[in-house]
Amino acid sequence: MSFNWTLFFEPTPYGDGIYLNWLLDGIFVTISLAITAWIIAFVLGSLVGICRTLDNKFLSNFAASYIQLFRNIPLLVQMFLWSMLFPELLIGSLRTWFVSDLSPDISSFIMAATALGLFTSARIAEQVRTGIQTLPKGQRYAAIALGLTNSQAYRYVLLPNAYRRIIPPLTSEMTNIIKNSSVASTIGLIDLIGQIDRINESTNSIVEILCGVTIAFMLINYAVLTIMRIVEKHTRLPNMNHGG
Repeated sequence: MSFNWTLFFEPTPYGDGIYLNWLLDGIFVTISLAITAWIIAFVLGSLVGICRTLDNKFLSNFAASYIQLFRNIPLLVQMFLWSMLFPELLIGSLRTWFVSDLSPDISSFIMAATALGLFTSARIAEQVRTGIQTLPKGQRYAAIALGLTNSQAYRYVLLPNAYRRIIPPLTSEMTNIIKNSSVASTIGLIDLIGQIDRINESTNSIVEILCGVTIAFMLINYAVLTIMRIVEKHTRLPNMNHGG
């Protein structure tokens, strides 16, 4: 078997550059999707994780139900549900704009980011809950004794220390969200995985394409791991074990 390693430097049949440009476009979409979904997941996951540690039974039970719902439904199913359900939730001119006026690529991006963000938020919520609950109880008591309100205790004492503890599992979730973004191609998003079929239709060189996409995913995740190691090194507290 011979490999055409110069494939990505050959011109495309549409005159828009070389196949490497298509691959780079896919990388850009994948990274953009992962970042957008991560912001959604981190914000919602933090809020839900905090609610899981509150004494308020309603909020605690709501957070537990949220986690069970989004964590136990497969991501692929959630992708299809959002792609079909999201437009139906919109009304009036907003629905017309989203369905008819908005570019299909953008609408697919929004639905994929929403599904991926909600799916990952349930996992992050459990990490945040664990991080808070593994802190010494004296930290909460000391914050209250200093005159801080419960929300201030979370904001200035508990959450900063909890996040430091859960950096390793959060790093794993970051790499997972990049890998899970590949599912977005099933609802029409032309991301890194979506470029496989696009390039293969013109070149019929699936092995070389898969090797290129694999290397791209490896480089992206390696960059994430490197950045998070630096973050962990500079945020580590003395005499505090990490892990959630």
